[in-house]
Amino acid sequence: MLVTTASGRRDEPELPRGRVIRLPGRGDVFVRDVPGPTADAPAVVLLHGWSASADLNWHPYLLTLARHFRVVAFDQRAHGRGIRHDDPFRLEDCADDAAALIGHLGIERALVVGYSMGGPVGQLLWQRHPHLVGGLVLCSTSASFGCTTRLKVLFRAASVASAVGATGPLSAVATRSLATIARLNGVRGESRWALEEFTRHDWGQLVEAGHQIGRFDSRPWIDTISVPTTVIATMADVVVPTPYQLALAHAIPGATLRRVRGGHHQCVTEPHRFEPVLVDACREIAARSTVLGVISAARVA
Repeated sequence: MLVTTASGRRDEPELPRGRVIRLPGRGDVFVRDVPGPTADAPAVVLLHGWSASADLNWHPYLLTLARHFRVVAFDQRAHGRGIRHDDPFRLEDCADDAAALIGHLGIERALVVGYSMGGPVGQLLWQRHPHLVGGLVLCSTSASFGCTTRLKVLFRAASVASAVGATGPLSAVATRSLATIARLNGVRGESRWALEEFTRHDWGQLVEAGHQIGRFDSRPWIDTISVPTTVIATMADVVVPTPYQLALAHAIPGATLRRVRGGHHQCVTEPHRFEPVLVDACREIAARSTVLGVISAARVA
């Protein structure tokens, strides 16, 4: 749990050890790979949201999920300590990055959990590399995205951070923009650790990432998803409107729906409420996938 302080002291949460992995032909990515309770425990791959990082999005859940699964969380390209590339940002490349990492780690099939932007990446991962995906848990996300007022504010702040420079010594304008983004990502108080995470981003690429999210539309093929799937819908969401999330659950054949009271960033602001829903959803999909023979592990711990 992230603890923030008014004094601005360093407030980094306790996290499992991470490492940098070089993916040939793609680049370097920072990964936390947490062992599960047994050697054959199913692997869960966590895909974070736009303008977050793996640590910002998932730090409250890594050790809890590791009681049942091998847990892999990594920074997606242009985010945090993720892959840097001069090519235009594409969600398809994010999906291919995830596939390359899954293969590098020797995971036959993973349970893929996508939050917000991680939802489109997870959907594309299944579409482009179906042999690597044993099941999907899609949180606070959609098959397509309208540009809500909150998203417009986030994109504007990202554009300012990119324009004035959000690396190295921060200007007052960049600091205010990053603080706005942090607040809209659910970070409370004066968290120096969280602000440092935001400064790691490639903000020029993140602006383009925002545009790519706005253009994403899996509705023409979403009904072909054939692995066990559950959708966790945040029922007071003003970033990804709740009706979009409910439509996603309805569009995927056999998908289950879990409702959570709260807004888009409840996973950060109220992890004690989100955690049991996330863990139960992952266990449900792991059990369904095992019964169908989609993942090789014999049981869920």
